[in-house]
Amino acid sequence: MIGIIGKKLGMTQIFNDAGHQIPCTVISAEPNPVVQVLDPAVMGYAAVQLGYGKQRVRRESKKGERDPRGRRATKAEVGHARKAGLEAPPAVLRSFRLDDAPGKNAEIPTYNVGDLVKVDIFTVGERVKITGTTKGRGFQGVVKRHGFGGGPNTHGNTKHRRPGSIGPGTDPSRVIKGKRMPGHFGAERHTQSNLRVEKIDTERNLIYVRGAVAGPRNGIVLVRKQG
Repeated sequence: MIGIIGKKLGMTQIFNDAGHQIPCTVISAEPNPVVQVLDPAVMGYAAVQLGYGKQRVRRESKKGERDPRGRRATKAEVGHARKAGLEAPPAVLRSFRLDDAPGKNAEIPTYNVGDLVKVDIFTVGERVKITGTTKGRGFQGVVKRHGFGGGPNTHGNTKHRRPGSIGPGTDPSRVIKGKRMPGHFGAERHTQSNLRVEKIDTERNLIYVRGAVAGPRNGIVLVRKQG
């Protein structure tokens, strides 16, 4: 189903008509232009490519002037954006599949290049799924990474937060693949399903979603409809 690209602003709380306090994640989703309509004959399914934000563009070179510092959009990105009628290439490009709605007779929405997808595609009470990138925690041990209980803190024990034995003995005499061990933790793609839309602010392009969403503040998230 169609969705929108947004930025996680943080968490707040709102009160419903019954006076109940509801913790919400606030997502800022500026209107997303349709940069490309993917061909179903080539891709095998119907989808559109949406853009979010703007990249800086290299200015026309003049004699004696140096190009300003910092990353600039490539010529390929500029040309791709011009086909959609955009002045500057989007900072983020993501594809949204259109024909994955539940049910055999689900209607497939149609979009054209240059159309804008806004927050008003969602309604209050609707269920959505949100994909983000979790916070990176660096290299962590098994207690923090996998929730191990650790060893005793008393009676002479010196292995408080260590994993202990990691493999069998004589047979098979090796460490089994997939063994939970210390390593890089976080910075992974995570999708949270069945989140309820509590409020839509069309003037400020804000979506209030009940509960927590993966990622840090100002992290890019994908909000998609859920059947």
